[in-house]
Amino acid sequence: MADAKIDLKNLKAGGFIKERGKDLFTVRLRVPGGRMSVDRLSRIAAVAQKYGKGFVHLSVRQSIELININFSDFDAVVAELGEDQQKVASCGARVRVPTACGGCEYNPNGLVDTQKSALAVDEKLFGTDTGHHKFKVAFAGCPFDCPKSATNDVGFQGGVWPALDAAECISCGLCDKSCTVGALGMGEDGKPVFAADKCIYCGDCLKVCPTGAWKSAKEGYSVRIGGKWGRNPLVGTLYATFLPEERVVDFIGSVLAWYLEKAKGAGRVRIGDIILREGTASLLDHLRRDFADYVLERTILPQVIDTQLPLR
Repeated sequence: MADAKIDLKNLKAGGFIKERGKDLFTVRLRVPGGRMSVDRLSRIAAVAQKYGKGFVHLSVRQSIELININFSDFDAVVAELGEDQQKVASCGARVRVPTACGGCEYNPNGLVDTQKSALAVDEKLFGTDTGHHKFKVAFAGCPFDCPKSATNDVGFQGGVWPALDAAECISCGLCDKSCTVGALGMGEDGKPVFAADKCIYCGDCLKVCPTGAWKSAKEGYSVRIGGKWGRNPLVGTLYATFLPEERVVDFIGSVLAWYLEKAKGAGRVRIGDIILREGTASLLDHLRRDFADYVLERTILPQVIDTQLPLR
């Protein structure tokens, strides 16, 4: 089949990406949160062996991509993958498959259930047409931010706000030693002194406390908006803290509504560039209507990452 007869844009939107070879495509599979069963993985391997060149590509966004798939084999590939179990991903100006770390299920640093959040977003928002550009979402279970959530259009990072029950504290100093950001010190009375402005919500003090004197006052997601990678990277701006896990989908929906409104007539543009143009106040005001308990009073513009090569 000649390339001229193939609607490449429509195919790419459906997860079929044109390769260099004639009639050859990469088929991007939908793997929300980067997790799948071993049985499913075996099925994918068999399909890749039969229709591709016997290997797959693991993308940086946790998807599995089948390489060198001939256009004429698309129907067979989809059928043998089992469409009801294994969906093909989406490209183009749409909400992409969310990425996530392991969360709190088995990761000792995890503070929230990122896998549950990623599946909820994938179910409710995957493939939503933004009308302008790709829209990426990522979930990190703690401030280590292994999935690099801050370079996504909306990035979620699990956190906990510590509170000390002084009556249960035995002045062991373990919390002070565990705090790597200087948010804790030991006072003259032998009790921990908390510098709230330095806390990054990692919860390490709770984990090491032998008596449970440090407790979780509140927990949830810190949310950064406007991040992106590529030729002109941005680090997302912090807009909300301790957003409950059950409000993630609604929060993203609100961000998308603002993006669609403000990007009218702007062409192919990411939300981070709209924030640079509009400033942060507009989005803050918009989010505050439904998320006043979590949205910050003020914030700063996205941080531009300088990737320009030095002149020789």
